[in-house]
Amino acid sequence: MISDRFLSGICTCRLNGWLAMLFLLLATSGCATRDHRLLAETIAPAPAAQLSAVHRIFVATSRSRTQQPGVVFSGERTADAAFAFVDISVPSVHTPGEIERSPSPEVADPARYFAARRVGLYDGDDSFRNALRADIAARGGRALVFVHGYNTSFDEAVYRITQIVHDAGYLGAPILFTWPSSARIIDYIYDNNSATAARDMLEATLRLVAAAGASRIDVVSHSMGAWVTMEALRQLALTGQKELGGTLGDVVLAAPDIDVDVFEAQMRRYGKPVSGFYVLTSEDDRALSLSRMIAGNQPRVGGYMDTYDLASYGVTVLDVSGVASDGTGLNHTKFARSPLLVRLLGASLADDARERADTTEIKRRIGAITGGLGQTIGNAAGIIITTPFEVLNAVTR
Repeated sequence: MISDRFLSGICTCRLNGWLAMLFLLLATSGCATRDHRLLAETIAPAPAAQLSAVHRIFVATSRSRTQQPGVVFSGERTADAAFAFVDISVPSVHTPGEIERSPSPEVADPARYFAARRVGLYDGDDSFRNALRADIAARGGRALVFVHGYNTSFDEAVYRITQIVHDAGYLGAPILFTWPSSARIIDYIYDNNSATAARDMLEATLRLVAAAGASRIDVVSHSMGAWVTMEALRQLALTGQKELGGTLGDVVLAAPDIDVDVFEAQMRRYGKPVSGFYVLTSEDDRALSLSRMIAGNQPRVGGYMDTYDLASYGVTVLDVSGVASDGTGLNHTKFARSPLLVRLLGASLADDARERADTTEIKRRIGAITGGLGQTIGNAAGIIITTPFEVLNAVTR
């Protein structure tokens, strides 16, 4: 018979592990000092030579407006979509993978930090679509929709997509879909429900981008944002619009916070991808380890190491466990903070071909990027690639 003391010991061990992981998240997130102001009261002058670029980010959101000075959108939910744009400057001293933020939310210094220069609100989806149409046309018909993850405020989401498109060298129209995360570690369930409630709006946003004249729409989502993305793609498939009328390009799920069984059910409904479909996993992702504990020890896709199982659904899996830490202690944002991975992402998005890249092609891209970074291919050997073709070969053999 198993003793109560033994069971108590197991529970205590799990609780201590959960608390330790939660403490790490709290410590590394800096939640006690986070200020979510996007627009500063004043902007210091900066000559053009001190700026690397100014990016216009288009925004579609299910967040509520807020009257807090400079914050723009809160973590509260709304049933009505809102549309906006934000102009963000990147300093010439920017380091790839980093988001240099001003220590003072009241004063922006574009010469040293990312800075929001201007925010504009559209009065509806028609005016948003018209503005987006002009920008997409000027950029050769390409568009990127980025969906952020859990514990992310509006300003953090804006800065992250800016950093990604800048470091990846993406030349299409960047569109942020931002759902109402509360941006608090303790609100995991709230965020999960907010993400679920936003799936219809993401589906509508993807259709809107296609209607704005995009000839190719790439989708990059992170963490819990991958859950929203998969639900929206599943819904498109149910309506017979799996490939958005032929406009859907690459889909990248980075560190997806999705139950493995749920993901496989979503993929069965979605069907084999026609375009590139990539999943980035990492065994040392501590944030997903906590998510797994919260979910009753059910594995999350982003931390799932049976890559052949995932690839059997038609996705290409990049196990980036061997890539250096992302510097946060959590290893949950490697896709954006690793210069190698963010440039590999850019190389994929820049490719005009929409078919799934095979292992040889991905390795060729890695070799070219590592050479450009002054590294050897050995530095990139930590990326383990599993493609659907390899799974087919294994089954055949």
